[in-house]
Amino acid sequence: MKRRALELGLPVHQPATFRSPEVLELLRGADMDALIVVAYGQILPPAVLAVPRLGCINIHASLLPRWRGAAPIQRALLAGDLSTGVTIMRMEAGLDTGPMLAARALDIGARDTAKTLHDQLAILGAELLAETLDALREGRILEVAQPAVGVTYAEKISKSEALIHWNQDAATVWRQVRAFNPWPIAETRLNGEQLRIWEAELLDAAPRNAPGTVLAASPDGIDVACGQGALRVLRLQLAGRKPLPAREFLQGQRLVGARFTQS
Repeated sequence: MKRRALELGLPVHQPATFRSPEVLELLRGADMDALIVVAYGQILPPAVLAVPRLGCINIHASLLPRWRGAAPIQRALLAGDLSTGVTIMRMEAGLDTGPMLAARALDIGARDTAKTLHDQLAILGAELLAETLDALREGRILEVAQPAVGVTYAEKISKSEALIHWNQDAATVWRQVRAFNPWPIAETRLNGEQLRIWEAELLDAAPRNAPGTVLAASPDGIDVACGQGALRVLRLQLAGRKPLPAREFLQGQRLVGARFTQS
């Protein structure tokens, strides 16, 4: 957005906070119809919310009231949701609590990651925002209060969540791999060394081996036992090296019988 604005010769301001009198006067002087926020990470103060004629509008990457908060895409994947979407909402003092102006759903595919979902939702959100602003200007919007039922919160992602616990069922680990791509990347330990897992798929298997045990390793992938079921690792990365498909990774590693651990 900044690069494009500069290319068009538009003024760009990057205030550290919206709570200073100088920033408030700057906003008032801009003669704004609307103020648009996406993934901003701060709650705007009431004085700022009152500035634009059409209000402050948030593009939120979930179907509210599910997954209010900082990490709606990752939390939807971790929870195993089958769909998500975009909500255009009018901002108020609470965290993603304002009335909804428009919403559009998107199915979550079995191979979707946080990156692929983000990219799809970015396009969907831009399209829906343009439609919503036109409708706002023309007085065609019907604002709908968020229901009290179904509220969930998408807490900010921490790096500690990326560590895989292989005693979990395979579906949980698989969702973890997808949710933490491209950041912070799900990880495990091999002989005490960090091993990041970028891509994986579920296997129809019920191994009796200890969780984390490498059951098989072939160009198709590296099969790992979980607490229930098994996971096939397709792309992975040792610390200090680049991510590799399993086929290339195995050229320098012998893994059958090895065990992935938490430390």
